Amino acid sequence: MSGERTAGGGPAVGEGAVSEGVVGEGGVGGVAVDDFYGRLKAFEGRTAAVGGEGKDPVNEPMIRHWCEAMGDANPAYPAIAPPTMLQVWTMGGLSGHPAGSARSEAYDELLALLDGAGCTSVVATDCEQEYVRPLRPGDRVTFDAVIESVSPRKTTKLGEGHFVTTRMDVRAGGDLVGRHRFRILKYAPARRATTAKGAKRPRPVINRDNAGFWAGVAEHRLLIQRCTGCGALRFPWLPGCGACGCQEWETVEASGAGTVFSYVVMHHPPFPAFDPPYAVGLIELAEGVRMISNITGVRYDEVRIGMPVELEFLRVDADLELPVFRGVVA
Repeated sequence: MSGERTAGGGPAVGEGAVSEGVVGEGGVGGVAVDDFYGRLKAFEGRTAAVGGEGKDPVNEPMIRHWCEAMGDANPAYPAIAPPTMLQVWTMGGLSGHPAGSARSEAYDELLALLDGAGCTSVVATDCEQEYVRPLRPGDRVTFDAVIESVSPRKTTKLGEGHFVTTRMDVRAGGDLVGRHRFRILKYAPARRATTAKGAKRPRPVINRDNAGFWAGVAEHRLLIQRCTGCGALRFPWLPGCGACGCQEWETVEASGAGTVFSYVVMHHPPFPAFDPPYAVGLIELAEGVRMISNITGVRYDEVRIGMPVELEFLRVDADLELPVFRGVVA
């Protein structure tokens, strides 16, 4: 059997999703295309990792955790490991791989060559897996990897660069159990277009269900709905209570105090009227409900989960004012 999945951690921009760059005279980073690509092609077939060993044997607890996370209730597990766990048994974790199973010098040289040509950014694009036989608890996994291919120059929305594909052969007891192909894009970031002068933020969609909230914002008040049937607070605004179904409600003004429950930092893609990078937080209000808004007053890289925040109202243009949360640094 065989399988294929898309790698996480970034947008899927595989080779099939981009247009091929036209080979011109300039090349990437000012290097002549033909000469540079020839140097890249020379790495094909060279080792990317040799003598790799899995940190743990195939085991039932990890199989159970995987199945719970994926919602996979196949009764065949954990007698065998789900085939798509193939890469799991080869990963080094935060502490890295054991001594002797590190990345090869050839792979580091390839990445350094691309860095030197201006392809300093990287994104994982996709992976493919082939399965020869199931892994079972107790199997000890070993692996080798080879640089299988380096693509010609490609043009993507992220920028121009090259796709690098590595093939990992995974074994147990010396027998091949599967192959894992992993593809990355090493690219030179495209120049970001300057924001059009006068570009405005998107307008909020105001309807009869949330009009009261925006009326409160106009008065610099952050209003939360409270069900008159069961007393449950809710946000965002909804026509009925999710706890008891009651459609009657009243409003409570939030104190404005809260903490960062979670957050993301927006880098790409850029949007008109926004200047990345910036932090977008899921804020847990003192009243217990959560809402999404921008985090202001601190650098994006200073935002932390649990950071105290305070409500403020930010006028973004003449017609729009929004509730945001200012980070409080101890």
